[in-house]
Amino acid sequence: MSTVPATSSERIRVLIVDDHALYRRGLQTILGTEDGIEVVGEAADGVEAVQIAEQTRPDVVLMDVGMPRRGGIEACRTIRQRVPSARILMLTSSDDEAHLFDAVRAGASGYLLKDVPPEEVADGIRGLHHGQALISPMMAAKLLTEFASLSDHESVPAPTPGLEVPRLTNRELDILGHVARGRLNREIARDLFISENTVRNHIRNILDKLQMHSRMEAAMYAVRQRLIDPDE
Repeated sequence: MSTVPATSSERIRVLIVDDHALYRRGLQTILGTEDGIEVVGEAADGVEAVQIAEQTRPDVVLMDVGMPRRGGIEACRTIRQRVPSARILMLTSSDDEAHLFDAVRAGASGYLLKDVPPEEVADGIRGLHHGQALISPMMAAKLLTEFASLSDHESVPAPTPGLEVPRLTNRELDILGHVARGRLNREIARDLFISENTVRNHIRNILDKLQMHSRMEAAMYAVRQRLIDPDE
């Protein structure tokens, strides 16, 4: 394991977690050429990932799903608890729906296949840092379909007595429906004839109301509570 001292608070601070040293070094080399991105550490497994995340407080964690000692999904869950400001981008060589489902439930903000072009990793880091989810429409559809199927076989939990259920406006529900289909902020803004800044403000309000950390987590909640239909 290793850490790299930060040099500028304006740069997006990234922690790379993967059990293959060659892949870690490749990512570090690629990201080192990107403006505004700084690799502040690397880890070979989930145990090291948690330790270094606590030490370096990264903005974004690139996390492999399958690793020894502690897997990426378990490490993701722990980092979200201990370093809640960090956004986690899961990296995997498989588009297994079960991994995707578990990753989002653990608090991941994005999910990338390892065979994507290098520039997509950098773009994904920037998008996550600015509050966007990074899940393709196809993978978002798989996720919401699976979650809706599970919800059909479960009763919707009753509200806790004395606890007010968060109420979303019609516009917030509309935007959340677009999020559930894997739409980017600029696409939502174009479809609804509003600015990207307005979309970001609405999403920030949605997450605050629901007390959740990621867009897809909020979308999953909305499907479970029958607030939106991902098939519409």
